[in-house]
Amino acid sequence: MPQKLTSAPPLTATAVKFVIIDDDRAGQRIDNFLITQLKGAPKSLIYRIVRKGEVRVNKGRIKPDYKLKDGDVVRVPPVKLPEPNAPAAVSKGLEKQLRDAILYESPGLIIVNKPHGLAVHGGSGINLGLIESLRQLYPNERALELVHRLDRDTSGCIMVAKKRSTLRAIHAQLREGGIDKVYHALVIGGWPKGCQKVDAPLLKNVVQSGERMVRVDQQGKRCITRYRILQTLGQFTLVEAKPITGRTHQIRVHCQHMGHPIIGDPKYGLDEANQQQRKLGLNRLFLHAAQLRLVDPSTDKKIDVRAPLDQRLQAAVDRLSS
Repeated sequence: MPQKLTSAPPLTATAVKFVIIDDDRAGQRIDNFLITQLKGAPKSLIYRIVRKGEVRVNKGRIKPDYKLKDGDVVRVPPVKLPEPNAPAAVSKGLEKQLRDAILYESPGLIIVNKPHGLAVHGGSGINLGLIESLRQLYPNERALELVHRLDRDTSGCIMVAKKRSTLRAIHAQLREGGIDKVYHALVIGGWPKGCQKVDAPLLKNVVQSGERMVRVDQQGKRCITRYRILQTLGQFTLVEAKPITGRTHQIRVHCQHMGHPIIGDPKYGLDEANQQQRKLGLNRLFLHAAQLRLVDPSTDKKIDVRAPLDQRLQAAVDRLSS
């Protein structure tokens, strides 16, 4: 069973301080002044410490709309604030979403149905990803690490190890081809029935804008994806994709290479088709990590974990089916 979750980020206690207001700050409301003094403090905390009388001006209580005067002495009380550069606190909404998204848990492994739009880790302007969130939700698990990655726009099964031993053992399974990863993708056009494997080398390059792109190129690394038709949906096909190798954007670029790009793909898709589907309510990449089959090293048992499509993807399939 999942542990009891908590949304508390790392905190640092401040010290009490007294600030003499100069002419530069005169006229500023006390609540706005405190926001600049207690960086990272939520407004609810600011108003609470004022209401409780912990903030004093000239040793007296004040209201949140009090305007400071030249020469005022403000007592700023000690409070606990998020550590500098610490991830943002997990919101109640995200906490519930992640709690509901846990598909499998054992002594050494967690498998989550990652929501679309959630990066797997922070960085490049993102201060709260999946792994930072889970570390807050599992404060007693000191060794939580991502086993592998999913693109931010891709939803579905992702593994997080609780122990270093589990991480190493699953990485060994990945290298030896002992883990089946199964994706579902909605592609443009009718996928050819005879195409069950795409074997095309991929090369990473960076365009002038700095955006990372991948293309089929004979100078790249060998890359293999197996495909199977799941459902023909008019002018689209729902396919199963199993990456045999693990290259960046592999499934997306192989679909593009075959002339059947994935719906909603902003990098490798067709703008006209994507715009049409957005008008019908599908405004995301239709690529979903639907299934994982492996041996859990912490239990030595074979597991088969499946992640259902989210509401938006399922609605698109239902609409096209009808």
